[in-house]
Amino acid sequence: MPRRTGYAVLAALAAVVILVSTAIFIGLGGDNGGTDSRAQGARGAADPASAGSWVGTWSTSAAAAEPRTLRGLSGMSIRNVVHSTIGGTSARIQLSNFYSSRPLTITHASLALAAAPSNPTAAAGTMRRLAFNNRSWVTIPPGKAITSDPVRLAVPDAADLLVTTYTPQASGSVTYHPHARQTSYMARGDRTEDTAGAAYTQQSPYWRYLTGVDVWSKQAEGAVAVLGDSITDGITSTAGANHRWTDFLAERLRSEQGAPRFGVLNQGISGNRVLSDGTQYPPNNPSGLSRFDRDVLSRTGVKAVVVELGVNDILRIPHETDPDRIVWGLRRLTEQAHARGLRVIGATLTPFYGHRGYTPQLDAVREQVNARIRAGRVFDDVVDFDKALRDPISPLRLRPMYDSGDHLHPSDNGYRAMARALDLNHLRGRTAAEL
Repeated sequence: MPRRTGYAVLAALAAVVILVSTAIFIGLGGDNGGTDSRAQGARGAADPASAGSWVGTWSTSAAAAEPRTLRGLSGMSIRNVVHSTIGGTSARIQLSNFYSSRPLTITHASLALAAAPSNPTAAAGTMRRLAFNNRSWVTIPPGKAITSDPVRLAVPDAADLLVTTYTPQASGSVTYHPHARQTSYMARGDRTEDTAGAAYTQQSPYWRYLTGVDVWSKQAEGAVAVLGDSITDGITSTAGANHRWTDFLAERLRSEQGAPRFGVLNQGISGNRVLSDGTQYPPNNPSGLSRFDRDVLSRTGVKAVVVELGVNDILRIPHETDPDRIVWGLRRLTEQAHARGLRVIGATLTPFYGHRGYTPQLDAVREQVNARIRAGRVFDDVVDFDKALRDPISPLRLRPMYDSGDHLHPSDNGYRAMARALDLNHLRGRTAAEL
């Protein structure tokens, strides 16, 4: 073989070896788990090469523009604390600017595991800088949302995550979820990648801008999205304890043999109704019908839907006293889900005798809605929350051990009873109801 030809063959073989070695390195997860965020911008951007899929592990519904934030929260780092329902090997987030009339520019964002529950300190080695289309900054137009590039991060089941954003300039009203039942934090200046929580001296009961976290999972079958009101929002659950009924549902899905491996996405908004939006424009507290696409159908990996709505249509002014209209709205939700091939489990409306809004006439509307739900042709399957929570001695009221004290919202024990009432097999069913 001529010497020149031999050199060429050797060079080609060397190039093949380098390519194969690089492929093996990437396939094994070349990210060393360190906190050098500049390196992770390159290493963590691509989807994992192995089989798996994206699935929602946490979400919340944008509910309104935060009061007194017309100029945004410029110069502040916002560290949202959220709780995963299912784990994965990589993660990405969704940020929303639904309730501002001005563009929102975020120049720095990060994701980490919390060192301890409800704590702003990041666990060692877990801080990741987030990118958006390979850039460290993003501008979100008014009324829009954006998803970050993925980063490699081992997210456990049932773990607290820290999602931090920094906005240097005035950006208009802050899109938020007011009843988080979870303490988040703020710090002055750009403290986005601070692993210590010392600078995060301001506590907050809200989630701001953040509306979703997805994970890449080899085990997950998908997610169940729960559309609901304050009962799903968990407004009377113990703050910071993750004792909403959806949290107890996620616990069942993780622990019970044969249960579907689903993430749980809580799309509850306190005061939410099936038929009517809130005030202002865009509407705060948008109705279940108007937000179904945004909050359910667009969520990552959704395979089943649970609907817990209708009590506020009856109780809130103007009262809806025609049960047929409420049932019509619930059927429209099921039809929208069926158009996407999704199964819907619908909940009966829970008792509220003793609540300040109770009247016999309004309760009669609730009973008529429940009769139609139980009779079928509204949802594919029914979870009977009324039966699960009512007092067997006085069925118009909540059972005392399940009553938070306001005679409308459940206690932690009541939320656990709701999760127990759901037949997990219904989440996997295929047959659609005839509406």
